Amino acid sequence: MFSNGAEIASVCKPLPLRLADLLGGVDRSGFTAADFDFVVRTLARSKTDHISLVDLLSDVETRDSILDHPRLVEAILSNCGHLRISSQFYFYVLARHVLQRGGIGDRKLCDYVASLLETFSRTNRLQMSDETDHRAQQYISDMLIALTRATPEQTFLLRAHIGNYSLFISGIFHENTHSRSLHGGPDMKFYEQVGRTNFELVASHATARHCELDDVFEELADRFREVRIALNQLSDQLLNLDDDMRPSLCL
Repeated sequence: MFSNGAEIASVCKPLPLRLADLLGGVDRSGFTAADFDFVVRTLARSKTDHISLVDLLSDVETRDSILDHPRLVEAILSNCGHLRISSQFYFYVLARHVLQRGGIGDRKLCDYVASLLETFSRTNRLQMSDETDHRAQQYISDMLIALTRATPEQTFLLRAHIGNYSLFISGIFHENTHSRSLHGGPDMKFYEQVGRTNFELVASHATARHCELDDVFEELADRFREVRIALNQLSDQLLNLDDDMRPSLCL
């Protein structure tokens, strides 16, 4: 059992158990100058799609609409290994693309999912060995045990993190998860149930309402499988999980 906050927090490596890490999010208004330069240069190749930097930065609706342009996805994928963009921008554009394709249009949810991917990309290698997969199973078990001794605030953070982690593992590493399930490991339904349940519980928490994330958690609970499938497509079709071929991102 976990007797104090330090022991509870210790199970949340590789992600720190801090509210700031959970709520940091991808802020579209905070994309870098290099990101917006990439947008302008990419769309400047077509006279009909040309956009000025002033328009991009001065109008939120214009910015959000332009960030949905399919040319940005194409440019990111065709220049893999030679990009000078932020990791936040990279994951937002790709996550937005697969979520929209899956019928999920909520930008706020996309912000959260992109932030989740960006955070895990910094704290985990986007690859999974059998040993890593075994640790993932133990990791979720440890967090579920930690809930029995957690304070209300720790409970919120733990449950949100369990939901995030379940979505990440079942979304990005679904093939490995399926393979392990054939040999007795947790299957996709396990991760979906654990993720959905914990997102549903944190959605009703006062901290979620205070941070205006209750609606995001509610939608993640309701549409966990749809978001997971969108991330499966992201992993299969858009993410290059080979370390030597990853984009050069401005971290």
